[in-house]
Amino acid sequence: MVLEKETYSIQQDGLMAKKTKNRFFGITSRLLMLIVAALLALSYLSIVINPARIWLVSLSGIFFVPLMVLNMLLLIWALKRRSKSFMIPLLTLLPSFFFIGRYVQFNSDEVIDEQPAPENVVKIVSWNVGRFAMHEDGLAGREECVDSVMNFIRNQDPDIVCLQEFSLKGNEKIKDYLKRRLKDYEAEYYIFPSSGDSFGNVTLSRFPVRGKGRIRFDESANLAIYTDYKVGERSFRVYNCHFESYNISFTGVIRALAQRDSTVMAETGTKMKRSITRRPKQVDQVFEDIENCPVESFVCGDFNDNPMSYTYFRMTRGRKDAFQEAGNGFGATYALLWPMLRIDYVLYPDRYRAITHSTPRVPYSDHYPVVVEIAM
Repeated sequence: MVLEKETYSIQQDGLMAKKTKNRFFGITSRLLMLIVAALLALSYLSIVINPARIWLVSLSGIFFVPLMVLNMLLLIWALKRRSKSFMIPLLTLLPSFFFIGRYVQFNSDEVIDEQPAPENVVKIVSWNVGRFAMHEDGLAGREECVDSVMNFIRNQDPDIVCLQEFSLKGNEKIKDYLKRRLKDYEAEYYIFPSSGDSFGNVTLSRFPVRGKGRIRFDESANLAIYTDYKVGERSFRVYNCHFESYNISFTGVIRALAQRDSTVMAETGTKMKRSITRRPKQVDQVFEDIENCPVESFVCGDFNDNPMSYTYFRMTRGRKDAFQEAGNGFGATYALLWPMLRIDYVLYPDRYRAITHSTPRVPYSDHYPVVVEIAM
């Protein structure tokens, strides 16, 4: 009898311990779901909150894709366990389906073919060439990289080319250099000179230039330039933008994390904060110029910001994103973190139509070029 009581007592203790463990696990899992859901919800808000005021909000927008995937995994896990907490990730994920098209598209070629044949088509290439610092393993060095970039541009046969981080070494005049490399194009540019090197933005076009200008950003080596064109009866402006860069090495960050180097991590945090708070001011400068522009505007370039950002939200006002209209597959343009980061864009006036959009994965820069055709 005593043995039966002891056995019963042990069983009860075991059941109590199991219930306590399950309760703790349930509370912990729900807390995790709430945290991950809150971060995803914050990423939705990052498109309208100016990061110059609350810069940390911008970080949630950068991690929109992994946060969405994490919520999906938690949803599947909760459903498998038949837990009522599945409602947390489910409700949080619903808005994401309105935004995922900014990162991946499944446009059908048949639908595009069914559109009426356009009368006037403008082909645009926008590309951050990264100062020609990267090259394929089979290439000998910088000059071969430059040759490869120029050959790619010629083979694409575009009407307008917007280059960022264009770099020229030596004392050769940039206009002569570009005329020699791309003789069918008229070039407009703004270059920052430095010792033994110069860099900046270059816009090339087959169309005659009717006007031009630049927008300098305070305390920054980044800028925007614009050129005005008239094609037939249509007048328009093309902005070639390079907004504030993070100026961080991802390999260096990974190495610092592995080595627990707090100094590098602190410097990285400072650089990210500086970039995130400077960029919206630069965006507002360009947007103000667009608002005062007497003709329709195309906006191209390296925004150094993802589609879940104040930058993208601001720049797409009154314009369409060529990737969303004609892209297929992943639209990521930053090679080192493909397919996560799309930071290079071609935006065009609402009344026009994108026919094609591609980001060829060529290895001559840390960015992939954006190649689009717009029916005007």
